[in-house]
Amino acid sequence: MSAMTLHRIRREFGSTVALDDVSIEIPDGEFLVLLGPSGCGKSTLLRIIAGLLPPSGGRVIVDERDVTSLPPGDRDIAMVFQSYALYPHLTVERNLGFGLRVRHRTKAEIAEKVGAVADQLKLTSLLGRRPKELSGGQRQRVALGRAMVRDPKAFLMDEPLSNLDAQLRTATRLELAELHRRLGTTFVYVTHDQVEAMTMATRIAILDHGRLEQIGTPAEVYDEPATTFVAGFIGAPPMNLLPATALGIGDKVHVIAEGVDVELADGDLEERDVVLGVRPEHLRFAREEHTGPNFRGTVLAVENLGSEEVAFCAVGNAQIAVRGPRPLRVEPGDDVTLTAALSRVYLFDPTSTRRLLWVDDGAGDRGRTFRAAVGSSSTT
Repeated sequence: MSAMTLHRIRREFGSTVALDDVSIEIPDGEFLVLLGPSGCGKSTLLRIIAGLLPPSGGRVIVDERDVTSLPPGDRDIAMVFQSYALYPHLTVERNLGFGLRVRHRTKAEIAEKVGAVADQLKLTSLLGRRPKELSGGQRQRVALGRAMVRDPKAFLMDEPLSNLDAQLRTATRLELAELHRRLGTTFVYVTHDQVEAMTMATRIAILDHGRLEQIGTPAEVYDEPATTFVAGFIGAPPMNLLPATALGIGDKVHVIAEGVDVELADGDLEERDVVLGVRPEHLRFAREEHTGPNFRGTVLAVENLGSEEVAFCAVGNAQIAVRGPRPLRVEPGDDVTLTAALSRVYLFDPTSTRRLLWVDDGAGDRGRTFRAAVGSSSTT
């Protein structure tokens, strides 16, 4: 097993910065998922950890040993590729044992290790088959098993489930999560699929344009997004984000936009721009007099998702989504008022994109102001 430190990793391709000073501490036995859209730098970072790509700057440390300049074979880290990279002319048994044969292990040791891994991954009955005779899920398990027989310090996985159909992806996610619990080995896993990240990771590192936006547990990145990017990337549908204005009205601080009025707190505030956020599942239709945030708009469409429905509503010039148990009992064209608990309303700075908190600076209500939330930084 292995702990890792990625210290200020930078990678440039000509004038393009693929990774911009990314630093992550990966404790021993963690299941870390690198999550982000295509082109964000996650696969580049994984290849740098593996030694397949040199960094332009920074260091890779494994178990307190600087491995930045070591070739892949000397890092004792196993890589599982998206394409599986199996040898088509070899049987499953020969594929599983290939790495051990290259290391000149004895036949008895190879047979013992291959047998144990095949049993763990339910491949024993398939040992005599070749890759073309296997399903996508079986090939994925063989690729994983070929890495496991080496007892590596860590597993690196580059979108290993992307070639599987939806039903098989769900089953394989469960298998991978259970395998991680059983082995207790460090996993670093790349995906653009937030469902994979949320269901398997102990922590998620979210990247965008080569920068680390936030790192935290699945609950932390969902409930406490550090930036507007994280808020708008995590969730299905993602968090509703609306440009708004925060200002003092009378002795209250309000956040307002066209069709929106959120009474934030007692106090006063000089007018400033903010971005207001609220998740679709935290909104509800106000069917009678209520107190709390107001979002007034018109229903545009309603999508039936089986157990739930999502209503899309025009609020001023913005479109927001509302998710709830079916039926929501609204139709396109209905004028509606939406509300949410004040604790479920988020504010972000439109320039830095960081999440804001309304805090007391020690001067009473008149001294309260916005501060960037703790942890709302790219180096968290």
